[in-house]
Parts: sequence; structure tokens; C-alpha cells
Amino acid sequence: MSITPEEKQKVINDFGTKSGDTGSPEVQVAILTHRIAALTEHFKTHHKDNHSRRGLLKLVAQRRKLLDYTRAKNEERYRDLIQRLNIRR
Repeated sequence: MSITPEEKQKVINDFGTKSGDTGSPEVQVAILTHRIAALTEHFKTHHKDNHSRRGLLKLVAQRRKLLDYTRAKNEERYRDLIQRLNIRR
């Protein structure tokens, strides 16, 4: 249900702007998107797991805030990010 260190490192390498970049909004949104996808798969078999559902809603809200921040700072980076992650807006 969580992201493995290998998967996290792959996401950081794919979306980071420089080596070791873990704090940029693009990396944070990509990691959150990966965690959201894993939780969504979890709910296909555990549809009554409301405790994890609350965590999922918190992750979605956090991703939304980071996307809003990215959009306010640089519209082109925002569009590229949602296109690369295949997130609908």
C-alpha cells in the first residue's frame, strides 16, 4: 500500500529537476500520485476500509494544494506535470 524506496527513487529521478531533488513540487506531486494510485487499488478489494479512505482524502487534498501552488508559480510546469502524470483537472 505504500511506496517502496526503489519506486520512490525512480519517481525522484524521473521528476526531479536536479540530482537528489526531493523537495520540488513536481517530485512531491508525483510521489503523492503514486501513493494515491496504490490506495485506489487497495480500495477495490477493501471497500469498507474507512480509516485508509480518510488518509486518501488527505493525500488528494495535499496534492491539490501543491498543484495549485505550481500553477500559480509557473503555468507551463503545471501543464507539463499534469500531462506527464495523466491527472485530469
